[in-house]
Amino acid sequence: MEHRANLEIIAPSKEEAIRKGLQELGLSEEQVQIEVLDEGSGGLFGLGGRQARVRLTVTGGERQETAAAAPSRRQPTHSDLPVDTENLLAITQATVEELLHHMDVRAQVESSLGEPEEDEPEAPVMVNITGGDLSILIGRQAETLQALQLITRLIVSKEVGHSAHIVIDVENYRKRREDSLRQLAQRMAQQAISSGRRQNLEPMSPAERRIIHIALRDNPEVTTESTGEEPRRKVVIVPKN
Repeated sequence: MEHRANLEIIAPSKEEAIRKGLQELGLSEEQVQIEVLDEGSGGLFGLGGRQARVRLTVTGGERQETAAAAPSRRQPTHSDLPVDTENLLAITQATVEELLHHMDVRAQVESSLGEPEEDEPEAPVMVNITGGDLSILIGRQAETLQALQLITRLIVSKEVGHSAHIVIDVENYRKRREDSLRQLAQRMAQQAISSGRRQNLEPMSPAERRIIHIALRDNPEVTTESTGEEPRRKVVIVPKN
């Protein structure tokens, strides 16, 4: 029985999916059979649309044996089945790449599966964007980064048919910011303890306030609470004694 290697690719357009598949296999169009599983549909940044899906099956001679020996990096999926992790990563990366293209931003995008958080049963898809000066993707108080992450979540969730937990970072900005916030939390907690007075922090996003709360939740000498209305809501560190 003839064994034929195949590879499924997801991309913003049919043409791009075919190009990526041929590049990954190292073959020409004459050496593969191309099956369009989903033409995809357009929409602003993919909103209201779908990614294109194609399957490339190796058909030609000696090159077939070489390609068949390499395991396919993406498994076939069907619209009526849950999207597996590999395809979720591919869809997320293709979505971010398309958004950056529309923003005229040149950068490299890598996606991987992160570790699930304590109160999150699902492991997040971690997307890291690297390149030159990407400060435009972060914005004031990371507002642009948060917007990019939200749009990506909406597009991917619509594509896969369920809520997708996606975290986007730019040049490890989030990690640096988290480290800075943890240090701030410890420093302000010490001030609250030594002065016996409540310490008000600057207004922060819900995600950043959560970092402060978690950083101090095991501190026996202080408690934390959030006060105010968005977007001026902030954390207050309160000494227990």
